[in-house]
Amino acid sequence: MHYWVRASPSDFTGTVPQPRSGHTAVNIGKSKIVVFGGLVDKQFISDLCVYDFENKLWFQPECSGNGSDGQVGPSSRAFHIAVAIDCHMFVFGGRSGSKRLGDFWVLDTDIWQWSELTSFGDLPSPRDFAAASAIGNRKIVMHGGWDGKKWLSDVYVLDTISLEWMELSVSGSLPPPRCGHTATMVEKRMLIYGGRGGGGPIMGDLWALKGLLEEEEENETPGWTQLKLPGQAPSPRCGHTITSGELLLFGGHGTGGWLSRYDIYYNECIILDRVSVQWKRFPTSNEPPPARAYHSMTSIGSRYLLFGGFDGKSTFGDLWWLVPEDDPIAKRLASSPATNIPEDEDLAMAKKTQLSHEASQKEESVVSELQKRLDISVSISVPDLQVIDELEDKEFLELASSLIGAGEKVSNNGEISNNQKAAQALRDHWGKSTPKLIPLKEIGPLLCDYQRLITRHHISNGASDSQFTESNFSGKESYQFYHVKSASQLRMDDIPKLLEEYKQLLSK
Repeated sequence: MHYWVRASPSDFTGTVPQPRSGHTAVNIGKSKIVVFGGLVDKQFISDLCVYDFENKLWFQPECSGNGSDGQVGPSSRAFHIAVAIDCHMFVFGGRSGSKRLGDFWVLDTDIWQWSELTSFGDLPSPRDFAAASAIGNRKIVMHGGWDGKKWLSDVYVLDTISLEWMELSVSGSLPPPRCGHTATMVEKRMLIYGGRGGGGPIMGDLWALKGLLEEEEENETPGWTQLKLPGQAPSPRCGHTITSGELLLFGGHGTGGWLSRYDIYYNECIILDRVSVQWKRFPTSNEPPPARAYHSMTSIGSRYLLFGGFDGKSTFGDLWWLVPEDDPIAKRLASSPATNIPEDEDLAMAKKTQLSHEASQKEESVVSELQKRLDISVSISVPDLQVIDELEDKEFLELASSLIGAGEKVSNNGEISNNQKAAQALRDHWGKSTPKLIPLKEIGPLLCDYQRLITRHHISNGASDSQFTESNFSGKESYQFYHVKSASQLRMDDIPKLLEEYKQLLSK
């Protein structure tokens, strides 16, 4: 069992890094973590922050260096790659503003000196959101990314001694082009997972690339294999991290599917178990950090350190430890133990699965437990929703009138019979529909009418606010979308349940 513990000021000396997302953080040996670049408040940054394990010290080294334009180090950027080989950190690409970068730098962490490298061979095009990993202690492999016009699926191998790039010729089937994914070397294979693909969908596929090693006894032809592993696989996502060692996946974001701009951010831990070769939920025993993507997650012995990220609204600057239960940091929780979180809980399903809890939670009401577990505000009283009569709901009536014919217009001043006929026609239409037959433009009016019917049947007919809420959460009559203020908050897998509850309301 592991515990999440937010880092306290006593954990560090020095100045911790400023909030950011899209940065990189790499382990240099077993002595330090180097954080570089990122994005905060639409500003790309180029600062270098170092965490010294032994001294528990954050510091910003004074670097020397000389780039092709006379600069000391790389320009401000985010969504680049950074890979450590011995005491060196290699940086390639990324984005600054709307420009994709293709420059190549190395930082010598023994003397804190940047060098812009002139490389040879098959030079990769400028790109951001690529994925990369070290091959042993000499080479780096990079896959995919976005060049500003298209998603990429190419594979490049860099020899860090000769500084020669080689584009790998791969036979057989290829993974779809992607960016925002992860690449991790596991023994002789590079594993890539997730990302955003060619047509824009978020992917949840896992692929292995062989043929990266050049030892004579290997002599493998480079080739991809898609792996379909058993267990509790993560939902499709991009912007996540997979930390080497235990192959621990954390965070990232997916999409609700119905409304293209609505993203779901994750904060569960999942491991790819090497022994059983399957996905497993990583058991944690208290509240996880807020969901996020484009963060960094590094390992320090048996500890993991989470930093930064973005949740669609805010950029994080918090630091979190993930530690085993016998770690001294975990003992901080002894005086205020947190509620256990089932190891198979998925944030994307939390609103569906957390509407009731075991009776053993005697010290807290159901509603307060929901507030704690889901970090949402749920009032015992009915929320202040603007539930208006259907004859005053212009969007609802316009949609309804389109179903009964263009000749019957929506009235602004009293053609009540036509409007009532149109409203009933729309409800009949939804009552006979399946989720796949309802277009996006109808989801908003459907949600409003759903809330209107709940108000009419359960509150206007004599039930108190408290009685309504109690029945809602007791499981007798569960209307889980009554508190949803906008259709943009709905996910793809919410729609069938919403329609099912709506049809139940129509039957009353």
